[in-house]
Amino acid sequence: MQFPESWLREFCNPPLTTQQLAETLTMAGLEVEELRPVAPPFTKIVVGEIREAVQHPDADRLRVCQVDVGQGALLNIVCGAPNARAGIKVPCALVGAELPPGEDGKPFVIRASKLRGVESQGMLCSARELKLSEDHGGLLELAASATVGQDIRQHLDLDDTLFTLKLTPNLAHCLSIYGVAREVSALTGAPLKTPTFPPVPVRHQGKLPVKISAPDLCGRFSGRIVRNVNTQAATPSWMVDRLARCGQRSVTALVDISNYVLFEFSRPTHIFDLDKIHGGLDVRWGRPGEQLKLLNGSTVTVDDKVGVIADDLQPESLAGIMGGDATAVSDDTRNVYVEAAFWWPKAVAGRSRRYNFSTEAGHRFERGVDPGLTVEHLERITQLIIDICGGEAGPIDDAQVNLPPSSPVTLRVARAAKILGMPLTQAQCADALKRLGLPVVAGEGTLTVTPPSYRFDLQIEEDLIEEVARMVGYNNLPTTPPLAPITARVRLEAQRGPFAVHRALAGLGYQETINFSFVEERWEHELAGNPNPIKLQNPIASQMSVMRSSLLGSLLQVLKFNLDRKAERVRVFEVGRVFLRDASVKSTDTTVEGFDQPMRVAALAYGGTDALQWGRKEQGVDFFDVKGDIEALLAPRRATFEPAEHPALHPGRCARVLVNGETIGFVGELHPKWRQGYNLAQAPVLFELALDAVLARDVPVFKPVAKYQAVVRDIAVIVPEKVTHTALIEAIYAAATGGLLRGATLFDVYRPKQSGGGMNEGEKSLAVRLTLNSDEATLADEQIEAQVQAIIARLISQFGARLRA
Repeated sequence: MQFPESWLREFCNPPLTTQQLAETLTMAGLEVEELRPVAPPFTKIVVGEIREAVQHPDADRLRVCQVDVGQGALLNIVCGAPNARAGIKVPCALVGAELPPGEDGKPFVIRASKLRGVESQGMLCSARELKLSEDHGGLLELAASATVGQDIRQHLDLDDTLFTLKLTPNLAHCLSIYGVAREVSALTGAPLKTPTFPPVPVRHQGKLPVKISAPDLCGRFSGRIVRNVNTQAATPSWMVDRLARCGQRSVTALVDISNYVLFEFSRPTHIFDLDKIHGGLDVRWGRPGEQLKLLNGSTVTVDDKVGVIADDLQPESLAGIMGGDATAVSDDTRNVYVEAAFWWPKAVAGRSRRYNFSTEAGHRFERGVDPGLTVEHLERITQLIIDICGGEAGPIDDAQVNLPPSSPVTLRVARAAKILGMPLTQAQCADALKRLGLPVVAGEGTLTVTPPSYRFDLQIEEDLIEEVARMVGYNNLPTTPPLAPITARVRLEAQRGPFAVHRALAGLGYQETINFSFVEERWEHELAGNPNPIKLQNPIASQMSVMRSSLLGSLLQVLKFNLDRKAERVRVFEVGRVFLRDASVKSTDTTVEGFDQPMRVAALAYGGTDALQWGRKEQGVDFFDVKGDIEALLAPRRATFEPAEHPALHPGRCARVLVNGETIGFVGELHPKWRQGYNLAQAPVLFELALDAVLARDVPVFKPVAKYQAVVRDIAVIVPEKVTHTALIEAIYAAATGGLLRGATLFDVYRPKQSGGGMNEGEKSLAVRLTLNSDEATLADEQIEAQVQAIIARLISQFGARLRA
């Protein structure tokens, strides 16, 4: 909420500077988000009156003006503004005046000069040149009552400061100038100017029939008829200025009056054109299919969850939010109906967001507006209408059908002291609450408060404790270190921290990305094979309607985002949580019944294996590149890979990742169908692993360095095509080598283009390098040959292998 300091000080003027006042409000929970001067600095600009304006002899668009600035002699000033004319009062910058800084940050100094041969002894200013607004259609015309020669800063009260408050929803009673002043008075002890609302003289007895059909929508409805109103009357400049400083532009006199009372007392009101109302008014819930054209020009369709004010033919306004176009006040309006109502917060909350707009009235009603002063505020707005637009007021019709009850709330002093962490006496608490204007009844160690009608937020004991804390001042609460036993959580040696996984993947060339856990439902069906994802009851966007059960969709979205911006090589990873249905999960302090929320690590590689370079030929990333990254990530644990199927991955280029025989995830190329759907030039390679399995590691076992030289032997065996690398290596390690086999590495795969050379169709040749060693002595040829033959025998018996000639 934005407002000028000068308006606040009219109600309560404490002996504090602007900065001290802002600090006091902030420390009481009314956060001052910004302090901004009404006008930038400038000097020697005064009120001037144009006595004469004649055409420039050598320029069609210039006028030579004689300007009275209260110095006796008139100033000769050349001006090009279209509204420069005799008889108006405008800001006049004298010679030597400094105008607000321009884009270069330097002030503009006025000097005597000649314009087309005519001497100019100053400058007449527009609002834009003084940086008061963006209006540059002509000179800023001042009130006829302005004193000639008076400093313009004094005349327009430009040495004022705009306060911008960032209020929490429970501080609805501060959504007005008077509400903030009431808080300032309580905080500082400065006297509060309590407004009075004298009744406006009743000039006629006309009333509009009003029926409240929905007490759960509207608890009180007050209104009156004002006849013979001049709707074309000009809004006084003082009201226009105050509304502008609250961020509200002037519209018409009646609209401005309504907005003024809204900012002054947080009382939203509405003014109907009486002659456009058919019959009487009915305050009710909408009916499905009813349409209403609003003042903002949009047409909305209501239902039985949206409140309306209707006449005998149609809805005329959205209850508590915005009026309708059909009964809008225009220049032809002569008779008006002014209403001030109490709408139940729950009946207004969320309705404007349904139609994608918000209003100042709806913002206040959904937080709670004082139901006790509708008549008083109606008197205030009526008096302003008569003062500015004229008219004859009728009697007030006040219907009270369902007002909120005032339930007493009790504060235990001992509990307040415990929660705030500081010693408090009953007298201190009572003083804090009384300063806020709350009626207090003292008991034995307790204080009971019956909240006034404007305090919707006071419902439980903690609300009163918060009020005490605000009056004490959050900055005055003691800083007490927490007292609690601290037990260090030591990570097991067989486990590494999550950050080590981040570092390892970054070291492999991947960049971390962080994505929403809410994803598009289509991803779950297509990429995760999840027909029943966990749906959100209130998604923040239509394409973020379910909880993800896989990280792959998020990574593909990141890939598409980068490719759309011409990235050629993308390697990204994410460590995040997924959400699965699991009836076996019970509710604890870290789990939710029926839902499993494990952590996963996933990565995607697309484009070249390496960044562009001269040293090697450019080559696209493939399955084996990413398989190697997985092995490096899991090292020193050995991973094995088995052919598998996954909804997101290529059926023939997908593998299950296993560690110690347990599946921990999948790796593979993106399925051709999804590659085509995402319009990708090549298939990215992805993997997704359980984070717990990646964090696990083998405890290091120390062994002495081998004293004897290792021996290397290569063998090439012909095996059926179906024999996998994993099966071959496991068979080699399972051979009876007496512990002399220290390593086995596949280094060549050969498939003949046609049968022959000792190989049949459906066979392949696998070449393996064996490393043998002993801790006791150098291996003899006989020992080496015996171990090699044992390995070959194992391969022959298990796979029907034969040595390649």
